[in-house]
Amino acid sequence: MPEARVVPDKITYSATISAFEKGDQWQLALSLLSLMHEARVVLDEINYNSAISACEKGGQWQLALNLLSLMPEARLVPKEITYNAGISACEKCGQWQLALNLLSLMPQVRLGPNEITYNAAISACEKGGEWQLALNLLSQMPGAKVFPNVITYSAVISACEKGGQWQLALNLLSLMPDARVVPNQITYSAAISACEKGGQWKLALNNLLSLMPVERVVPNEITYNAAISACSKGGQWQLALNLLSLMPDARLVPNEISYSAAISACERGTVIGGLH
Repeated sequence: MPEARVVPDKITYSATISAFEKGDQWQLALSLLSLMHEARVVLDEINYNSAISACEKGGQWQLALNLLSLMPEARLVPKEITYNAGISACEKCGQWQLALNLLSLMPQVRLGPNEITYNAAISACEKGGEWQLALNLLSQMPGAKVFPNVITYSAVISACEKGGQWQLALNLLSLMPDARVVPNQITYSAAISACEKGGQWKLALNNLLSLMPVERVVPNEITYNAAISACSKGGQWQLALNLLSLMPDARLVPNEISYSAAISACERGTVIGGLH
């Protein structure tokens, strides 16, 4: 544009940064932000929000937090969307402590966390293996007048699954109807995986074969793999093979995990059979 003797204005810069953010081009977004500063174009919250979101999508949590820290110096007040992008950046990179720290700072600047904020913070705890903290955040939501959704429950159930807390995972699943939240594939897959890790093959099959059809939730590869693995660990090789045979009927293609779990079930069945 300078070669054409057209000087970019703030609207042009802002629109371009937003386009780079949506296109996952965090380097270009930051470069343009720097050019705006050099061109003495006044940056606003929208510019920073777009740049922080671009860094979040690009897995650049350090850069996202650095931009957030620069806003007060520019006499700009971060909004909920700013903190959400920062927390989400930390979540994607496994920085659960930093995610929770940002969450704790919001009331100090008179900002109320919303669904997106809590979901990102809970997901950060889930990825960090902090199931107790995930449950604690879930319990805080009603007091903050924020209602959990299916993303919230799925993340907490997944946190319990990773922590070996299958009873808590199933309890959360059972609470969802009262909260008027409908479980989805991710929710059930996490619950079935929790059962698998806890050696509860009967409960895993109950979720897959009984509860999911009632909720009209279609199982995917992850769901079947977890159920087959649960049967394998429980020495139920016939059931494991039966589940494997059902996958094509469900228009699902078994993968390495599916076959490995089924083969493992057969191996265990052979060993157990040889002991009798």
